[in-house]
Amino acid sequence: MSNTACILSIDQGTTGTTALLVDVEGNIIARGYQEFTQYYPHPGWVEHDPEEIWNATLQAIDVLFQDNPLNIVAIGIANQRETTLVWDRETGKPIHPAIVWQCRRTADMCASLEEQGVAEDIKSKTGLVLDPYFSGTKVAWVLDHVSGARERAERGELAFGTVDTWLLWKLTDKAVHKTDYTNASRTLLFNIDTLSWDETLLEIFNVPKAVLPEVFPSANNFGTASFYRNFWLETFGKNISLDGLPITGIAGDQQAALFGQLCTNPGMAKNTYGTGCFLMLNTGAERIETKTGLLTTLACSLDENPVYALEGSVFVAGAAVQWLRDGIEIIGSAQETEEIASRIPDSGGVCVVPAFTGLGAPYWDPEARGAILGLTRGSTRDQIVRATLESIAYQSADVVTAMVSETAGVIDRLRVDGGAAANDFLMQFQADILGIDVERPAQIESTGLGAAYLAGITTGVWNDIEELETHRSGQAQLANNTLKTRVFSPQIDADQRNQKLSQWKRAVQRVMS
Repeated sequence: MSNTACILSIDQGTTGTTALLVDVEGNIIARGYQEFTQYYPHPGWVEHDPEEIWNATLQAIDVLFQDNPLNIVAIGIANQRETTLVWDRETGKPIHPAIVWQCRRTADMCASLEEQGVAEDIKSKTGLVLDPYFSGTKVAWVLDHVSGARERAERGELAFGTVDTWLLWKLTDKAVHKTDYTNASRTLLFNIDTLSWDETLLEIFNVPKAVLPEVFPSANNFGTASFYRNFWLETFGKNISLDGLPITGIAGDQQAALFGQLCTNPGMAKNTYGTGCFLMLNTGAERIETKTGLLTTLACSLDENPVYALEGSVFVAGAAVQWLRDGIEIIGSAQETEEIASRIPDSGGVCVVPAFTGLGAPYWDPEARGAILGLTRGSTRDQIVRATLESIAYQSADVVTAMVSETAGVIDRLRVDGGAAANDFLMQFQADILGIDVERPAQIESTGLGAAYLAGITTGVWNDIEELETHRSGQAQLANNTLKTRVFSPQIDADQRNQKLSQWKRAVQRVMS
């Protein structure tokens, strides 16, 4: 393996960091993973320790170096979006825990801004709704609640960034403060038409321009990794180094997954099943103004010309399965859910709405809360487990319906990825409830692949998208892949589908504020 040219891809997610080595044929040849802690200081609040994220990233990378140094030619980064960090430029130390995208602490701030009548102006510039989900109110909250922070920010002593910017800062030994279009477009501070930080938005959110990173296309030479030569020897006992490696691809996780699925033409859509569920539709050079609760956002671009996408964000997907395991402890592992759900014919009328942190697209109700509905004396654990999996597919179906309505088009196939995409029951139910084919690739870690593809195209490992398509097609035949490319086709009729969807919609109405 030591002579194999490859890309190091860092996929920094909400609950852990994955590090991948991707070879020149687009195959994942090694994988490392490290979880980190979720902190819940108050109901509805979610935080991370930035230094713990950094250490988890190093530990995930370390797993890749089992034998000899590898021929790594570039680094790509994908990251949990909207999660907000502020740190001291001189010391590099965070001034507050990272506020996670799921955190709802700024709901009152959003409501106040809504009352001021600025929501439409914000949406016209950013493509986003005014919601605690995004970074703008989070960074303002930090500056207002940490003693002296606002004054220091005005003086340029502090730096704001999403997690990609934090990792880039750390990888380059405090030399580079940058981000890409996709992450910037999730802050409520970035104008997706002018591709720049917007003065009006900065004034609305009271965020000093001095704290903001520079912004570039997703495929770009962002900087060079800079570690002391003995870093890995001192930390992990291995004589290896990342010194001098170019960091040439950065994208928010969902845009990275869209690129990793090679949904690079208008009309192509993907859904990522992770902690949340995120469905994106490439709309190309056309920015679509939405009316159904979807977001307009920037997709990965290889140059300074913008690529737009529609997105629907489901806040709780895989997190609902984690709740079954860790919250109410009715399963031992996520893997059990497929067998449990498959051994019963239906949910017995049980419906789970996992609105633990409110409802995302297309409802955008931050005050909604989760519920289990339809319980009878005969309801069982198995039915609750099955209904929880079904809720993930239902939420995604709501988003697809809204996208079709917005574009007056047809989504005839959905490409899927993320950890829960390995669940055959969920993928089949998703196809049934959508009434279209669901395509799962041989390699479902599309987020990490997207970051690798961006980095590899920038450095010339791959010439173009067409070359990557060739590799994607070939991966279906690889004998060492755990999964094969598989297409799930609908197995129920329209009447059954509509009946199930009606039950779901009634359940959602019950939990909305």
